[in-house]
Amino acid sequence: MKSIFSNIPKNWTVKNIPEVFFFQEGPGVRKWQFRDKGIKLLNGSNINNGILDLSNTKIHLDESEANGKYKHFLVNEGDLIIASSGVVVDNFHNKIAFVRKENLPLCMNTSTIRFQVLNDKLASLEFLKFFLKTIFFKIQIGKLITGSAQLNFGPSHLQKIQIPLPPLEDQIRIAAVLTRAEKLIAKRKESIKALDEFLKSTFLEMFGDPVRMCQQPKTKLNKFIVFLTSGSRGWAQYYSEKGELFIRINNVRNANLKLDDLIFVTPPNNAEAIRTKVKTNDLLFSITADLGRTAVVSKNLDGAFINQHLALIRLAQDRIHPMFVAWFFAMPYGKSIVMKKNREGVKAGLSFDDIRGFEIVTPPLPLQTQFASIVEKVESLKSRYAQSLTELENLYGSLSQRAFKGELDLSGIQKEGIK
Repeated sequence: MKSIFSNIPKNWTVKNIPEVFFFQEGPGVRKWQFRDKGIKLLNGSNINNGILDLSNTKIHLDESEANGKYKHFLVNEGDLIIASSGVVVDNFHNKIAFVRKENLPLCMNTSTIRFQVLNDKLASLEFLKFFLKTIFFKIQIGKLITGSAQLNFGPSHLQKIQIPLPPLEDQIRIAAVLTRAEKLIAKRKESIKALDEFLKSTFLEMFGDPVRMCQQPKTKLNKFIVFLTSGSRGWAQYYSEKGELFIRINNVRNANLKLDDLIFVTPPNNAEAIRTKVKTNDLLFSITADLGRTAVVSKNLDGAFINQHLALIRLAQDRIHPMFVAWFFAMPYGKSIVMKKNREGVKAGLSFDDIRGFEIVTPPLPLQTQFASIVEKVESLKSRYAQSLTELENLYGSLSQRAFKGELDLSGIQKEGIK
């Protein structure tokens, strides 16, 4: 394979991974060997968001077998492990983790690979971890495996992968820079998650938990519906690079809209388009597949269109607030009401009669409006955090590319041990 690292600094070298790192794929342990207790078996699903989590692992290997036939597959503290099969390409960076002391004892299993340094005076596992997350690794591995949305590779592929190696001190400095950037990204994600949890707890404090809701008087949603319809079918033919916004089911989450994957349409000039055009404060409700997802149309989406997987519910806002309704069905009690309509044995779907018949509690409108105001403020803050997160992720991508091309100024960066 022709090297993609032709313009690296003169004091760097390019090595094939086996020249500097030991790696080993897990054995194909059979189901009949699984036990309820003993030595835990590693699985790719245990590696998520860069962390090895074995808390829900129920598959074990008999201790005598693990310490006998599979002894050389027992992992050590500090090993770098990855999932190597059935991993979505865009999520591979989350399927890499270090083994911690509390993870032991642990035995490798199929579709996982571990790495160790052959000479710790020449290479760093932390540096390798960040290299495996780069486009430079993905480009190489992509040329060696069959085209797929998932990564499936093994030792024979890794043997051909090249890695650029700066002096060890610079490897450690690069890992330090990228670790700091990752920590900032993680903190921003935690902040966004904390705001979501705040809204959930606020709803429960203001309107009650499921037990209290069960005891409150309820009214059928139909009493508040002014207009009800579903989105249009077959609008893929109207997709365009610009035009009017088109909201799909994947844009609708638990009482909020995910706006980073919106598409545009050039809508037809007909009654169908008029019927499926949304207005500010319309309630969107998923009626196929993942039932009961909700969102309220914001001002910036006024005039957008929806697809056939969503229902458009226009409510009498002088009697009930759409944001309250969206959150009501996003909470466990509301979800349970929707799931009761999920007919077993047939394709999941809700009819208009189902929606009209949903029973909902109706707290005082001023209290609903107060909650909606809180949601608006929190969502505004989340939006700023999300923008900051995007900027941090873009910064990380830029730093990573520059670092592995030898273009990052490391002169003022302190060397740190990282784990």
